[in-house]
Amino acid sequence: MAAPAESDDPRHSRIPASDIDLDHVAVAVEHHTDVWPRYIAELAGQWVSGGEAIGFAAAQIRYANGMKLEVLEPANVEHNDFLRRFLDRNGPGPHHLTYKVRDIYAGLAAAEAAGYRPVNAQLDNPDWKEAFLHPKDAPGVVVQLAQASGDWQSPPPPALPSPPAGRKPAALLHVAHAVSSMDEGLRLFEGLLSGQRVDAGEDQSNQTRWVELGWKGPGRVRLVEPTGPTSPVAAWLEGRPGRVLYLAFETDSAGTVNPSENKGTRLRLVSR
Repeated sequence: MAAPAESDDPRHSRIPASDIDLDHVAVAVEHHTDVWPRYIAELAGQWVSGGEAIGFAAAQIRYANGMKLEVLEPANVEHNDFLRRFLDRNGPGPHHLTYKVRDIYAGLAAAEAAGYRPVNAQLDNPDWKEAFLHPKDAPGVVVQLAQASGDWQSPPPPALPSPPAGRKPAALLHVAHAVSSMDEGLRLFEGLLSGQRVDAGEDQSNQTRWVELGWKGPGRVRLVEPTGPTSPVAAWLEGRPGRVLYLAFETDSAGTVNPSENKGTRLRLVSR
């Protein structure tokens, strides 16, 4: 008997590209104010919204190309301590990627058909429905699927710093996600989540190869796979199936900001 066509294989179930977009990347910290000097002042991010929910307080910042960063801090942990537990276990750093979908029910059905296990689905709120793909499936990063009725906006806090005069806003170019298996990374991000390949290459000095995927908005994910045992990316993975490697920003100067200098999140700065 002939093998089934790829379109007949449930593992290739996907959310249509027209129905999904990478909305933001989220990082977890103890206090929002710990990172405002970097993300608001130095990188000239623009405040979008913020507020408390059960277990966390979120604040979103938009950059020059429209891509958003969400900063999470613990709040109301007596009702839900998920973020508190994350920080106690891992320390501050990257937390999740959020994809907005047109139809959350269709998205969850596609995820299950592709072999992923959505967890913590909350579908009762007409303005915001969500579910998550566990990092053991994802691989190595929490993926949030969300259906929103509109954009979230609120006034900035009074103590928010301002960028220096004349500072040009940075652009959040991509999230670099290290994976132990490129095939597994592509199965999720190119397969289920319908990312389109926009670039690819190799870095022989770091013994890596990478594939960059894009969606209809400005969000990009660059999957980075180590190709040799002495690759620094292999060391960064520490045996994990995946781990966020860095956030790439286009700025006026190039360089690297190590996780120890930026509350657990590495930044790669690319000159304009």
